[in-house]
Order: sequence, then C-alpha cells, then structure tokens
Amino acid sequence: MRKLLLLLGGGFLLITACNKTSQPNDVFSDDETAFPTERSCASNDVLQVQLQDDPSLQKKMDDIELFTRRFIQNPQALRSLEDGTIEIPIVVNVLYRTTAENISQSQIQSQIDALNKDYGGSNSDLSQVPSIFSNVKAGNIGVTFVIDQVVRKKTTKKSWGTNDAMKKSSKGGINATSPTTKLNLWVCNLGGGILGYAQFPGGNSATDGVVIDNNAMGTTGTATAPFNKGRTATHEIGHWMNLRHIWGDANCGNDQVSDTPIATGANYGCPSFPYNSNCGGTTHAMMTMNYMDYSDDACMYMFTAGQKARMLAVFASGGPRQGFAQ
Repeated sequence: MRKLLLLLGGGFLLITACNKTSQPNDVFSDDETAFPTERSCASNDVLQVQLQDDPSLQKKMDDIELFTRRFIQNPQALRSLEDGTIEIPIVVNVLYRTTAENISQSQIQSQIDALNKDYGGSNSDLSQVPSIFSNVKAGNIGVTFVIDQVVRKKTTKKSWGTNDAMKKSSKGGINATSPTTKLNLWVCNLGGGILGYAQFPGGNSATDGVVIDNNAMGTTGTATAPFNKGRTATHEIGHWMNLRHIWGDANCGNDQVSDTPIATGANYGCPSFPYNSNCGGTTHAMMTMNYMDYSDDACMYMFTAGQKARMLAVFASGGPRQGFAQ
C-alpha cells in the first residue's frame, strides 16, 4: 500500500479530478440538468481554474503539502489543542428559487448529525469495514460540527455552475462569513450533474468552503437516493481538509496517503467486495467503502488513520486552517 509523494518540475503533483466527465480547462455551467445517478463533484475542475488564475497558489499548496508531511511524521509536536478535538462552526448559506430548494432547518440539522457520525466514527455501518482494512480504519477523527448560523437568500437562478458565483453577493450569491474561523457551506441547485465541490486549503479565503446540491444535502427533505445519507458533504469536507480521491485522480494514482490501497480509478454505485485492482502488477482489493471514493452514500463509510492524520494537519499550529483550533 505504500505510496510516494510525486514531484514534477520541483513541485508536488496535486492534481485531482472530481467530475465523472472530464472537461479540461473549464468549469461546469449553470445549465439545469436531471439529478445524477452517479457521484460527481467538481473540486478538481475548480482547482485547475484557480491555479491558472493565481500562479502563486501552486507554491502555497506545495508548502501545505510539506507541512502536512512533517505533521504526519510528528503530530504531537504540531498539535495546538490539548485534547486534540476541533469544533467547526458551520455557516449554511441557502440559495433558493423554489420552496423545495429553501431546505428546512431539520434537513440542515440532519446533515450536521450525519457529519458528526461519520467524522466521529459512530456511524453504524462502520462495522461493515472488511477485516483486511480493520487495522487502518480511523474511527473518531477528532472533529465535530455545529451550526453557527443559517443565511437564506431567494434567487431567480434556476441552477448554479462551479464559477463560485453562489459565493458572491455581486453575482446573486451570498458572501462567505468569517471563512478563516467558520466553514461556509453553500446549498443550492447545482447544474452540470454535479453533487458538490470544495476549495482545497491554500485558496482565496473569500471563496473558501464547500458547495452542496440541495438534493444531496442531509438525510431528509429534498435529499434524494442514492445520495441521501449526507455523505456528499462528508466527501467534500474531506477535500476541504486536504484529502484527495483514493485513486489519486489518475489511473493507479497517488492520494498522498500510505494506508489506502492503490486504486485503478473511481468506483461508482455499490461494488461487491472484493472489487480488485491490479495496479503495480499485483491484484488487491480496492477500498471502495472509503469516503473519498465515488461510491453511493450507502456504500461509503470509512476514513483511514492516514487520512485522519492528513486532515488534522490543516488545523495544527502553522497549518492552513489553524484558526479553527484557536
């Protein structure tokens, strides 16, 4: 399972892909489409545009990667909280055109509850982790989520794209609230068959946060199967905490985590275990139940210890999200 950090031209390879249909050098438009039947997000597409628009961003992300590796090697030396627990206040920004899109407080709370189960290791399906992965499952990440406030805004837009317009009042959206100390989560009708997307650490604080389609938010209300267990937010917040997809966004790629098996590519639906990869010339089971794969909500239910260490690094003193641990 060992993976090595890849270097290209003196910089870290930080390429990820979150959409099921590649659209190079572009973001998804705000066309209104049917709700997707396969998991899709657009974090990588947004990242590639940000890297083009801001040449300094790659250096920032390289520095974050170096910091992350140092943290993983000696986490206690960098941890800023005595008990290691981080409470993350969430500002939920709801953009709606129809009554249904103006999701209820109970639907929002159901998402917070799902996050706290998934990140707390108290989700009931964690017991389904195959025995070959039981020694690397993370359990409690040490992160909890609370609602800070809910901001609602009526709009005439039928759907939103991935150009961050929903994050800007000048574009009809809602500006981020205190993004260095609060996680902003925008809920809206996303076009292009996208369930959500996140901004990785190191980007512009004005657009920092996570976007979720209203039909993939929480476990009740407008939440629609097979994405009605709140795991789209679990997945996207994983990106926000600097996790990559388990397949490294390339055929047999590298997700910078040593205890996730190398995967051939993204896995969809509910693959029967073992679903094998032959990356590296050896046949082994892929971790399709990992939150950072593309499996349906009902079939993803674990992080690994390596992913936990990587996530906690962003909150450590000197880390890109240290403001959340102070």
